[in-house]
Amino acid sequence: MLRSCAKLLRTLGAVRGPPGGRRLPGSEPRPALRLFSSEEVILRDYSVPNPSWNKDLRLLFDQFMKKCEDSSWKRLPSYKRIPAEKIQDFKTHLLDPKLMKEEQMSQTQLFTRSFDDGLGFEYVMFYSDVEKRMVCLFQGGPYLEGPPGFVHGGAIATMIDTTIGMCALMAGGVVVTANLNINYKRPIPLCSAVMINSQLDKVEGRKFFVSCNVQSADEKTLYSEATSIFIKPNPAKSLT
Repeated sequence: MLRSCAKLLRTLGAVRGPPGGRRLPGSEPRPALRLFSSEEVILRDYSVPNPSWNKDLRLLFDQFMKKCEDSSWKRLPSYKRIPAEKIQDFKTHLLDPKLMKEEQMSQTQLFTRSFDDGLGFEYVMFYSDVEKRMVCLFQGGPYLEGPPGFVHGGAIATMIDTTIGMCALMAGGVVVTANLNINYKRPIPLCSAVMINSQLDKVEGRKFFVSCNVQSADEKTLYSEATSIFIKPNPAKSLT
């Protein structure tokens, strides 16, 4: 496994994009507005294959893209920064202006997208609105090492929280994590592909109950299980 990570690092040193300068499907740049200026920028969608993805992650990606063809599932795009409209949603609920200073927000970028390709969190999410189910295809890079040759437990928790949080958000809008319980069954080898399967179990008022499991690409190995509660904030009350 360490040898495969070393090979990945060598590959990343030599290749930063598809051969011939062509773009992968779905990776075309799109214009967008900066969070706090009118200057146009190009947003890169990080939820499409890049040269660091291993064959298992690419195979899973292709399988889920086929599920999207009849619109029963959809792929969620992912960028380094949270879209401006989503920040506004959070401003509505987080009433303390100290949490949302423009000069601070202009420097932010999404934690799971803050590494170069292949070195940290490589993932893509697919959502089924009918099933209220979110599946994250995840590959942990060498910068996420905990025990030698394996993904750090905190990095796994980050991806679990990100996946189940998106599941709750898609179902109910802005939510925050209230409780997260994880049972680690087996360590995840670095640079391997896994599936994080999450499901909205029930809704009670402003509480969203979500569960998930983390499995190997062939679904034969269970790495982790988790349950969680998310809360839809009450705009009339401050969370601070």
